[in-house]
Amino acid sequence: MTIDAHFHLWRLDRPECRWPTAAEAAIHRDYGIADFAAVAGPLGVGAGVLVQSQEAAADTEWLLELARGDDRIAAVVGWTDFLADDAPARIAALAARPKLAGLRPMVQDRAADWYDEPECDPALRAMAEHSLVLDALIRPQHLPALDRLAARHPQLRIVIDHAAKPPIGKPDAFADWRAAIAPLAAREHGYCKLSGLLTECDEPSAAAVAPYVEALLQLFGPGRLVWGSDWPVVEVVSSYEAWLAMARAMVPERFHHAVFAGNARRLYGLGEAS
Repeated sequence: MTIDAHFHLWRLDRPECRWPTAAEAAIHRDYGIADFAAVAGPLGVGAGVLVQSQEAAADTEWLLELARGDDRIAAVVGWTDFLADDAPARIAALAARPKLAGLRPMVQDRAADWYDEPECDPALRAMAEHSLVLDALIRPQHLPALDRLAARHPQLRIVIDHAAKPPIGKPDAFADWRAAIAPLAAREHGYCKLSGLLTECDEPSAAAVAPYVEALLQLFGPGRLVWGSDWPVVEVVSSYEAWLAMARAMVPERFHHAVFAGNARRLYGLGEAS
């Protein structure tokens, strides 16, 4: 059974839902778990990791409620304010919730040194203590600070979402990105999601993303690379089916069990399929 390590759900009428806006017309509608099952199930994807899309505690609560008793949601990656004075207590409370497996501060549009803020460290220590995964929603300029974070917190499992969103197709983008991500890839507690690449392309295609997929396999190896759809965001430029087929074609078949299921189970502590 394939596990999707990264998908989203949202409801536009919820007060905390700030994105997508009408400007993202292709995905400006409600997405529920039945919609996910309709596109993923026929392709052999039996469950997925539901990832927050809003910087709001209410969104995380909603996701956890959706996940309760629904085997199609294997785990939830939520959100909390890492800079809050009571962040460790909030994290401890979230860690006690069934299916809460990780947290994701949305750093992609913040300063390149955001992870260096000393105010973040109590939250990060609490995450490690409670065996939660840090999902890193970042861009290439954040990678050096994330690597410094990884050095400070060697017990904290870190997964880079969408390979740090490299600007695929820009001059010198590939070499600069590869050099920036390599140090973290060398750390045993550093993982990366094979997700979100098509939406970073000037012209989305298999040829455009192939060098990045090859580099990720070389750097992280087949044991720390985790496939995710980034659905429904992928629908802005492609489809769930097309991206899954593309990824399966690019990853050698002998690594499929790990990249498309086993690594997600180990990273998020999902256990084995029954």
